[in-house]
Amino acid sequence: MNDQFLKFPDDFLWGTSTSAYQVEGGIENCDWSKVYPAGRACDHYHRCQEDFDLAKCLNQNVHRFSIEWSRIEPQQGKFNQREIEHYRKVLLALKRRDIKSFVTLWHWTIPLWLADIGGWSNKKAIDCFNRYTEKICSELKDNVEFWIILNEPLVYASNSCLRGIWPPKEKNLVSYFLVIKNLIKAHKSAFKIIKKINPNAQVGIAKNNVYFESYKNRLFNYLLKKVIDWHWNFYFLNQIRNCQDFIGLNYYFHNRINYGFGRNENKINSDMGWELYPEGVYYVLKELKRYRKPIYITENGLADAKDEKRTWYIKEILRNIHRAIQEGVDVKGYLYWSLLDNFEWDKGFKPRFGLIEINYKNLERKARTSAFEYAKIIKENGFYINK
Repeated sequence: MNDQFLKFPDDFLWGTSTSAYQVEGGIENCDWSKVYPAGRACDHYHRCQEDFDLAKCLNQNVHRFSIEWSRIEPQQGKFNQREIEHYRKVLLALKRRDIKSFVTLWHWTIPLWLADIGGWSNKKAIDCFNRYTEKICSELKDNVEFWIILNEPLVYASNSCLRGIWPPKEKNLVSYFLVIKNLIKAHKSAFKIIKKINPNAQVGIAKNNVYFESYKNRLFNYLLKKVIDWHWNFYFLNQIRNCQDFIGLNYYFHNRINYGFGRNENKINSDMGWELYPEGVYYVLKELKRYRKPIYITENGLADAKDEKRTWYIKEILRNIHRAIQEGVDVKGYLYWSLLDNFEWDKGFKPRFGLIEINYKNLERKARTSAFEYAKIIKENGFYINK
């Protein structure tokens, strides 16, 4: 049996992603901290240099992280310059290691003072976000390659306002649509602010898109797919079409539609119970081709404490990304979620997404076998598959 080498474009970016609340520790002034406290998390705030050394040793050339808004603006209109300098040091630490940066301005958490006036359901949040964006981008513009304005806005809105499991823990359909509306406006205005500060900045979004499969393409299933695709996958992107230089794709989920949603076979699952369906990323990427924008996979990964499926999953995801590239989809990078085990929101510390295992008793870091397999792929800019 002959092996085939799947080679990726020469300028392809390889790396990992994190978010502030999930890894930094010591964040006590945001809405999440009062409901799901992360404590010291991975203490990445103090150990980022060590963590970036590990990323560099694993051949990574790009890293995505988020800035914690509540650190920067702990009181409305009052900025903490010491915290701004911290993030400047983070960026310079990445630059010294020749690791490019994707900086996320908002990864779900908001300062307590904003939560107290209704958070994103209050249109005043847009002006507040504009003020924060202008401050951060003015301060850090010289050291950021890519800005991501928002992370997964519909995931946030649905879990916060429909399912009621995330702050502010309400079930209100009106609030759901208000939050989406305000996030769209916030993205558009933030895009203009960043471009005014730095016209050459690359600005985009991290959008969670799902592969909705119309089972056997039966008419009813097809119509359901069209409706949910429009709302979940395309509506937000359509609204910000002219305010993005690239699309960041977060891919985790496949949803088979067969006279109803969630008719998946679930042959292989992660520790979270999420179906692992790597071929879905190919179909999602093909659907995104319509926007004629460069695409970066800004999140993709699995919870796998025993590290039994991670290498297989990464390779199968990359096989399907490569297939999409061969068919003309402009995919320019892959960032695995996550560099480190971290605080998985309302699920706590049990899920293990990291290429690097964290011992939460002593915060020791240890690269998993899959981390070295991924490092090999990066070094060779591709990998062999059986034909």
